[in-house]
Amino acid sequence: MINMKVLANDGLDQSGIDVLEGKGFEVITQKVPQESLADFINDEKIRVLLVRSATQVRAALIDACPSLEIIGRGGVGMDNIDVEYARSKGIHVINTPSASSASVAELVFAHLFSGARFLQESNRQMAVLGNTDFARLKKSYEKGIELRGKTIGIIGMGRIGQEVAKIALGLGMRVIAADNQIGKASIKVRFYNNQFINVDIETEPLEGVLRHADFITLHVPAQKNGAMIGEREFAMMKDGVAIINCSRGGVIDEDALLSALDSGKVAFAGLDVFINEPTPSEAILKHPKISLTPHTGASTLEAQDRIGISLAEQICSILQVN
Repeated sequence: MINMKVLANDGLDQSGIDVLEGKGFEVITQKVPQESLADFINDEKIRVLLVRSATQVRAALIDACPSLEIIGRGGVGMDNIDVEYARSKGIHVINTPSASSASVAELVFAHLFSGARFLQESNRQMAVLGNTDFARLKKSYEKGIELRGKTIGIIGMGRIGQEVAKIALGLGMRVIAADNQIGKASIKVRFYNNQFINVDIETEPLEGVLRHADFITLHVPAQKNGAMIGEREFAMMKDGVAIINCSRGGVIDEDALLSALDSGKVAFAGLDVFINEPTPSEAILKHPKISLTPHTGASTLEAQDRIGISLAEQICSILQVN
């Protein structure tokens, strides 16, 4: 049990720390600046590097740190890690693809309910004008809409997309989906009393989802060749559509989104991710029709607990620590 050091540079839930320390690992959770990371890893002889989305693990860092045996990402996407390069060097790369799916899906609906009932704007205005202009505010926000009976279009029917579908079906929504890797998704909707229903959802071309959905939610990886949703795609959508992005910044062309919001083509948007994180554009941040969160899709206590335990168990398995 010599030199069993783990650097959780973007933090790790206590549940994961407890599992690792119980197996003899030393878990370091101090935040090491990116420019000092290679020296720290080498000086401390770190064997396992755990990150979230902030720390970048590129080829230069991998080459500079021969002690690394495992790189772990707490979450799903690994676009901040040069995964194939690391694996070509014999380093194990792990993540937690299912641990935060339910948390992200619930945030999608937090944004949908917020936009459907103008919460993102009324919360701001009530704090300023609620005791002097109540009647006018009431009239301004009286034309909310219900989700029940509407059509939600899910772009990307992986784990998170399927969790979104479960919630939507429970709300009485019609679900349509697009995914170029999955032809059919079998959704099991469980209820509190252990009853369940099974619903098969056949995916269709993206254009069909764009044309027929009342609400659109994106669950796709970071795009290498520009935005997936731009002017062309907005033009295909229904007038008054709403769109949610809790996947990756850059999936939606933000300038095209602003234009669509201003014209009324898009009724509202919900964004958890942005092109210029951690400094999103002021135009996006200040727009009254956008519900905003600072990339917190996976940030629930339950998800962090699952992520920590999953990473710890994978590390122990790879390093054969019993």
